[in-house]
Amino acid sequence: MNISTEILELWPEILWISDIDLRQKVARTWELALKKSVLTTDDLKTIPFTLLCGPDLNVSFMDHKRAVVHIVRESGQKIKEFFKDSLPVNMDVLIAGAILADVGKLLEYELNEEGKAIQGQYGKYLRHPFSGVSLAEDCDVPPAVCHIIATHAGEGNMVKRTTEAYIVHHADFMTFLPFKERLE
Repeated sequence: MNISTEILELWPEILWISDIDLRQKVARTWELALKKSVLTTDDLKTIPFTLLCGPDLNVSFMDHKRAVVHIVRESGQKIKEFFKDSLPVNMDVLIAGAILADVGKLLEYELNEEGKAIQGQYGKYLRHPFSGVSLAEDCDVPPAVCHIIATHAGEGNMVKRTTEAYIVHHADFMTFLPFKERLE
């Protein structure tokens, strides 16, 4: 199976996943999410990455997501460099988890009459970590990656995280909290 041009344009970082089978499962998960979503790839490049920072946030979903993936990759490489076998990091699992962490937002979000992203009816019942795991499991994504999706947000504070899940969680929050809680 080849990865569609649409997914490669959205996620050029998917090619950082060296395991071809995992790479294809990640791509299929995004394809499934887009099929089930009212959002398009163009919407993902314009809607805000979160609904929790108010209407003035001008950082798009994809800008935030791609920044997280880049931070995660660099962090994983530095952890491997400095800690070697004392703190192993599976880079494929790490990158796949970062790429898929917010895939469930495609089911959580809808667009209102003005074209603004809002939490849809589905999202009121199931936040994106849950819907993201469901989408990933439908595409046979391995449990280690599903664990990252499930634990990257606040819901993950109730369980032990893998090293890869900690890296994604912190990269996600370090690029979210300053927008939400910064001092003026």
